[in-house]
Amino acid sequence: MKLYGSYTSPFVRHCRIAILEAGLETEQLCEFVETDAAASAKLSPTQRVPYLEDGELKLSDSSSIIKYLRNRAGDDFLPQIEDYDLFCLVNTLLDTAINLFFLEKDALTPADSQYLQRQQQRIHSGLEELNALTLPMQTPYKDSELRLACFLDWALFRERISLNGFGKLEEFLKQVKSYPAFSKTSPPQ
Repeated sequence: MKLYGSYTSPFVRHCRIAILEAGLETEQLCEFVETDAAASAKLSPTQRVPYLEDGELKLSDSSSIIKYLRNRAGDDFLPQIEDYDLFCLVNTLLDTAINLFFLEKDALTPADSQYLQRQQQRIHSGLEELNALTLPMQTPYKDSELRLACFLDWALFRERISLNGFGKLEEFLKQVKSYPAFSKTSPPQ
């Protein structure tokens, strides 16, 4: 099995956490292949990472990769509708933040567009909603919670958000950072 991705991608990070939790982290079981945008454009029909190959099976979305890894380990993937909804909410915020991040590299910012201002507001209202939740302060973490932690840590790393005023999210992330599978997959500094 090969997982293609970058160390900074929050989607790839979640897959790497699932690999660790499934006990597949040895190179003989699952090789991590660091790749860039040009290489992922050739490998994946979505032209992004992560991308997983396991024999003839090819998966091009982190959600399907995590589901595959969980099922392979005999675990369920998002069996409760509330967890699935949280996972989807976080994905929306993550996609929005990533799009704003890459648009900024092209000198397009929320100051330039009402649509981008709305996207920035979506992130803020999403953080307010997430901060109102009761989040776990110890393992085991569900995939929806791991996705949230990956989003928060990436968004802070890329300076997309501040957790000032979002104390529950700040405390949640602090606790998840002590989880070995999460800390072991931190982006290199």
